[in-house]
Amino acid sequence: MKPSIPKGTRDFSPTEVANRTYIMNTIKTAFETFGFQPIETPSFENSSTLMGKYGDEGDRLIFKILNSGDFLAKADDLYEFKNSLKKQINLIIKSIDEYISNNNFGKDEYYNSEFKSNVLFYLKSKIEDKFSLLKDEFVIKNLLDIKFTHKFAMRDFDTVNKLEDFLYKNKRSVRITSQISEKALRYDLTVPFARYVVQHQNEITFPFKRYQVQPVWRADRPQKGRFREFFQCDADVVGSDSLWQEVEFIQLYDNVFTKLGLSGTTIKINNRKILSGIAEVIGAQDKLIDFTVALDKLDKIGQEKVEAEMISKGISEEAIQKVQPLFSFKGSNLENLDALEKMLQTSEEGKKGVEELRFVINSVTELGLNSANLEVDVTLARGLNYYTGAIFEVAAPKGVKMGSIGGGGRYDDLTGIFGLKDVSGVGISFGLDRIYLVLEELGLFKTVDLPKPKVLFVNFGEKEALYSMKAITKLRAENVKSELYPDAAKMKKQMNYANKREIEFVVLVGSREMENQEFTLKNMVSGEQDNLSLTTLINKLKQS
Repeated sequence: MKPSIPKGTRDFSPTEVANRTYIMNTIKTAFETFGFQPIETPSFENSSTLMGKYGDEGDRLIFKILNSGDFLAKADDLYEFKNSLKKQINLIIKSIDEYISNNNFGKDEYYNSEFKSNVLFYLKSKIEDKFSLLKDEFVIKNLLDIKFTHKFAMRDFDTVNKLEDFLYKNKRSVRITSQISEKALRYDLTVPFARYVVQHQNEITFPFKRYQVQPVWRADRPQKGRFREFFQCDADVVGSDSLWQEVEFIQLYDNVFTKLGLSGTTIKINNRKILSGIAEVIGAQDKLIDFTVALDKLDKIGQEKVEAEMISKGISEEAIQKVQPLFSFKGSNLENLDALEKMLQTSEEGKKGVEELRFVINSVTELGLNSANLEVDVTLARGLNYYTGAIFEVAAPKGVKMGSIGGGGRYDDLTGIFGLKDVSGVGISFGLDRIYLVLEELGLFKTVDLPKPKVLFVNFGEKEALYSMKAITKLRAENVKSELYPDAAKMKKQMNYANKREIEFVVLVGSREMENQEFTLKNMVSGEQDNLSLTTLINKLKQS
């Protein structure tokens, strides 16, 4: 069998490990300089901790861990489940058919989306309590979609069978998974951190400033800069709603990227309240997610396609006209904030967002940045499922084709999902793997000295090896990195090993050295050789 590793994972050579360690140590040093404390959480959590926190797409990307035991026996009730499903579907379809018949709808009306809405109202208001299936929005949507495709034709057995197969296939995996898997690899560090805060709230001093550098796992499609196993480097503050935290996180990003020699990064910032305010002003509050998801694609697909996507999501052309200024924001940060403030005059939430953003921008401008750029980006809409205030995203320097290399934002009630309400927090993350690729592309890694011994003792045999090991033990006690070649191989092979590992000194111990209680020290760079006592050998190697 040919050796291989799973897709989306990587092996790291000694040089790569050294470079990654350099990045992580730079980030950790900055975290601690800014007052953050390290914590660690388990690589896997209870499934109930993770599931339902990232939306449907996120849940699908979570790696589940199988329980031990007989999985087939645990899945036996699927047969009973399928029969129950079929029985409910038949009764629901029968109820819909009776509703259609009793209301004398004409055939032409079966094409009408308003008719579909009437059926939905009937399901929700009249028969929902009778069928557990109808408490699932996923079921209702697909029931109506399939029924609508067949124009709500009565006694349509094809519809019943299609719906049964569709729902069974989509719900059985959830049902089986809940029985054979109760744990999952963590998807990120944020939700486990929220769990940690709630679980240890009586031991924590608030505001709690924590950092965490650990791997996470996602069943994503691997591509450049996107892996199934990768490290996150997170810093968060919980228990404070002060906007100075946002200011400090911008400084933290600037500090790290400056130390790494990565000049010209752009820290993009927005505020969830501004996005909500825009949706309110254009009368699309119920379309906030659709609106912001489309707006977030402006740089990637252009204005025309963004507008087309908004229209396809039910946002009116009149509403889109009202946000035209957003498509051409090109002034300074303060000029853009002034324009936003004018646009959001009728939205209190929107004005609050502008006020918060203005404080952060003014403070950072006053304090100054070393090498990063700060940019108000009103199209930035990441993490809307949980961010409630500031939103951050860091872009690599211009010319480097890479996704974001950092991001974060403020969340006012993340711990609320675990029962601890009203604990405001804000945090950021560094994308270690993408930062690595950017530094590599720009040639910014310093020459790395890999761990290696200062001195290698050549092995001439068992007696010589024991004599050498006594000296090596004393050298190591003096913190001199020392190594004995493990085998009594040919001299050429041992010297080649020393050269390949760039070991500076080699010690030769033969019968003469043992008889005279000395050691022959060879400098592998200059070729110089000296016969030395153990004390002199230790002192010389310590000083070299």
